[in-house]
Amino acid sequence: MPGPGDVLELIRSGRAVTRGDVLAVTGLSRMTVAGRVDALLAAGLVVENGTDRVTGGRRPRRLEFNTAHAHLLAATVETTHTTIAVTDLAGRIEHRRRIDLAVAAGPARTLEAITATALDLLERAGIAAGRVGGMGLSVPGPVDPDTGRPSQPPIMPGWDAYPVPDHLHDALGVPVLVANDADAAALGEQRAGYPGSRSLCLVKVSTGIGTGIVIDGRVYRGVDGGSGDIGHVRLAGHEDAVCQCGAHGCLAAVASGRAVARALTDLGTPATSGSDVGALLAQGDPDAHRLTQAAGRVIGEVMATVVCLLNPGEVVIGGALASAPLLAGVRETLYPRSLPVRPGTSRCTWPGSVRTPRRQGWPRCWSSGSTRRRR
Repeated sequence: MPGPGDVLELIRSGRAVTRGDVLAVTGLSRMTVAGRVDALLAAGLVVENGTDRVTGGRRPRRLEFNTAHAHLLAATVETTHTTIAVTDLAGRIEHRRRIDLAVAAGPARTLEAITATALDLLERAGIAAGRVGGMGLSVPGPVDPDTGRPSQPPIMPGWDAYPVPDHLHDALGVPVLVANDADAAALGEQRAGYPGSRSLCLVKVSTGIGTGIVIDGRVYRGVDGGSGDIGHVRLAGHEDAVCQCGAHGCLAAVASGRAVARALTDLGTPATSGSDVGALLAQGDPDAHRLTQAAGRVIGEVMATVVCLLNPGEVVIGGALASAPLLAGVRETLYPRSLPVRPGTSRCTWPGSVRTPRRQGWPRCWSSGSTRRRR
């Protein structure tokens, strides 16, 4: 039987905006619906505002998710820096700060810096600790879905099995959820941009490379959180490329932001990370453009296998290198190497005023940069 949490999700998602809608969707009795809704109203999670459509007799009052009921903390740990934010319950960012601390600094130092920054943000915003409902943290490596601890992360020295949720919970006193960065980004894109998507893949290309997979609205994590870790697929012909994980020929060693940065440095343009490459792309640097498009071609070769295996409706390109040249390179190799399905169901567009020709049957391929228009 649907409980208050199920009813809250119906209201939050907009599937039910009146008590009558809840009744129709759930099949619960009027008394049970009244009890569920009254409990949510009493908890402050739902408010009744105004009136909705006229159906005869008294106009029903509209049920709305109360996004101001509490605040959330969010943090994303990148290889070269970390960003901490305070949001409302709808995920709208209210306050944000970046700290330049590399993940190689280790878990204790990184989490202590996150805690100090989060507490300072809350104090400056005048938000009491009791008004914080929880915290979400993403990290650039696999996360065990059962424990929330990093699971043998290739580029996070000292983080393996570290009790990240416990550390932050003890410091902040709120529930803490930890996720792989690509998984978190994929779920965010699916919820915000493609709520009806049955299968979505997000490829995050920054200093490293990872893929988040969302199937039927749920993140697929694999046995120990390692699903989608395509950055460590070994490529033939690149045995001389040494990866951060210590292996040779990994995709990340050939086509990540770090790899492009290294190639740019060899050409005389100093760069050390995906963020540096992203900044050069924004400035219109021709070498950054050329090398990023070449990296996209290599990524597209690997993604062709992912597309054939998962049959996604959307492939979203995110991360510091998400750009026109990267997307163009991915398309160059992804389309010829994967079979189209159900002609006429998908299209590829670039987030600007100019559309690329419709490619029937392939998944939609987007860049998730700030200029991408929502559909």
